[in-house]
Amino acid sequence: MTANSRPGAITALLFATSTWGSLFLIGKNVVAQLDPVWFTFSRYTLATAVLAVLVHFAGSHPWAKLRRHALRHSLVGLAGYGVFSIMVFHGLRLSLPSHGSVIMATMPFTTMALRWALDGQRPPLRAILGAALALTGVATVANLLGQASEINARMLLGDAITLAGTLGWVLYTRAMAKVPDHSPLEYTALTAIAALPGLALVALLATLLGWAEAPSAELLLSLSPKLVYIALVPTVAAVLAFNAGVKKLGAPLGTLFLNMVPVSVIAVHAVMGEAPHANEIIGAALVGLGLALTVWAPKPAAVPAPRVALGNAAPCTR
Repeated sequence: MTANSRPGAITALLFATSTWGSLFLIGKNVVAQLDPVWFTFSRYTLATAVLAVLVHFAGSHPWAKLRRHALRHSLVGLAGYGVFSIMVFHGLRLSLPSHGSVIMATMPFTTMALRWALDGQRPPLRAILGAALALTGVATVANLLGQASEINARMLLGDAITLAGTLGWVLYTRAMAKVPDHSPLEYTALTAIAALPGLALVALLATLLGWAEAPSAELLLSLSPKLVYIALVPTVAAVLAFNAGVKKLGAPLGTLFLNMVPVSVIAVHAVMGEAPHANEIIGAALVGLGLALTVWAPKPAAVPAPRVALGNAAPCTR
């Protein structure tokens, strides 16, 4: 997938966030049987094998880049793949997918806040308003206010864990700008390869300490169709597309597309024969307006370069 143009980047981001909607639907059933720690390790073991082959044949000196950035890629990969996946799916066990979708939609604000605090780049008012409008749409889709009376301590704990986990993905997305010589494929693959030993260590330690239960071979075999789908589509294809879109449009705008995750869940339900409710239609429209407000912001007019007097030098003509 190429995202060298703005429309191509937008298409890539819409594809990525749409497939992540299916990840929430399928992953909810998987982590009911498979501990999130082992789910994450299994998912990225399969995905990393595919990414390693792709980057070997399509990358530009990828192994030299991996050696040069091994520590950075390991830490960034653990944040984006490990911390994010493990904590989000632990939170999903305790709370509702609708709550998780709203929390995912806070990432554009987190990204803009970090950019302002760490880089000194204040976001434009249009971007803040667009993100706020999209977040309102996601809350409407999830019917969060309608569920207020049903929220309990277990849900609040799950939501807090999910919120903490989203910081891992925000840091992973921001770190892409630190390696401009990496293509989206190289960044996706090399961070996954570097993080995999750490994910294995986390799974083993969690099991030894009694925090996680190692799966049996029979369980993994029974879940293999879902795990293969999750590894190939919402992980390999979607992360490649997301990173390609972010590389073109930047992290603040790229993360705004995460508001499309709950909207894609509505679409999947509609395909399965479940008609959308009024709040879902209104919320989806608000998300679309918020994205449009930010994505299609007018570009500032170009300022002509000042003319420099060159004394009696004759003008250069072509």
